[in-house]
Amino acid sequence: MKYLSEFRDRRLARALSAALAAEASPARDYYLMEFCGGHTHAIFRYGVQDLLPPNVRLVHGPGCPVCVLPVSRLDLAIELAARADVILCSYGDMLRVPGSRKRSLQKSRAQGHDVRMVYSCAEALAIAQANPDKQIVFFAIGFETTTPPTAVAIREAQRLGLENFSVFCNHVLTPSAIRSILDSPEVRRLGLVRVDGFIGPAHVSTIIGSRPYEYFAREYRRPVAIAGFEPLDVLQAVRMLVRQLNEGRAEVENEFTRGVTREGNVKAQALVAEVFELRRRFEWRGLGVVPYSGLRLKRPYATFDAETRFALVEQPVPENQACECGAIIRGVKQPNDCKIFGTVCTPSDPIGSCMVSPEGACSAYYRYRRHEIEQRAAASTG
Repeated sequence: MKYLSEFRDRRLARALSAALAAEASPARDYYLMEFCGGHTHAIFRYGVQDLLPPNVRLVHGPGCPVCVLPVSRLDLAIELAARADVILCSYGDMLRVPGSRKRSLQKSRAQGHDVRMVYSCAEALAIAQANPDKQIVFFAIGFETTTPPTAVAIREAQRLGLENFSVFCNHVLTPSAIRSILDSPEVRRLGLVRVDGFIGPAHVSTIIGSRPYEYFAREYRRPVAIAGFEPLDVLQAVRMLVRQLNEGRAEVENEFTRGVTREGNVKAQALVAEVFELRRRFEWRGLGVVPYSGLRLKRPYATFDAETRFALVEQPVPENQACECGAIIRGVKQPNDCKIFGTVCTPSDPIGSCMVSPEGACSAYYRYRRHEIEQRAAASTG
């Protein structure tokens, strides 16, 4: 298949749905976690869950880097933005995420601080060149997909001798989060979350390849099927996982062959390895401290590290007690289990990051399932 419309073909979707219904054993249940929020939104946008047998259940995972960034890290960015000598550059997703004390980068900008939304690291570099009297800080965030562009920007800043450019690095690693989920008490001991297999992320896997997931298949006996973001991609990946579980296999299969190889993007991996190194510890919202899951700049590029340049000190910040983002990220709860979902917390006035991000589970539920949830609630009380 070559064209986008072919991956949304209703006839093929119905055929895949029928094949799944025939292969899913009625004697067992299947719990499959989609790690990536892009898959969560595709599932709800195209009604993929309605095409699955009732005993094939999807568990929503961490979603996206915006969802998992702890409040303490966002607070540091807000503090940077408040400095008179700083222009803070950020991807748009982060502007509305609530920090502590009801602060956000958007509110910081409304207060007169220079916070600018950029679409790429290159824009931040251009701003640095155009404003030599200001310190330009790029709020770098993302999984493995957005890390190579940040590395390119840092190398380019070094080449240009831009002494007024630095990066506040919050890049994190997907495999570390998967390991944390599988090792969590909810999965291993308490039985609160059941994960029989993973729908592997698409964009991340174009960079790291399929090989890193082989560890989880081998050591944890959990099959992985890497999938694209179209509805037929997801349906086929679910079918692959169901088939593996029926046959007692735990392997890595690649449905998204048009974008992912086993080795991944070796050039991008080498670039990241040149510029970044692992942190010993890094906190994730919902997952807590995950060892060796975050990246920081290596010594040859340390002059571009905003944490060092501005002597930033991270302070622990309690989560909003009314928000269930942490439990939703771990798969313990669904968005409609949150008491403030769709009432106090909405996309226009979010309380938690899962409602802000276009890849967050709460955002997906609000956009595609809100009315269904409201109708069920009304029926149960009527």
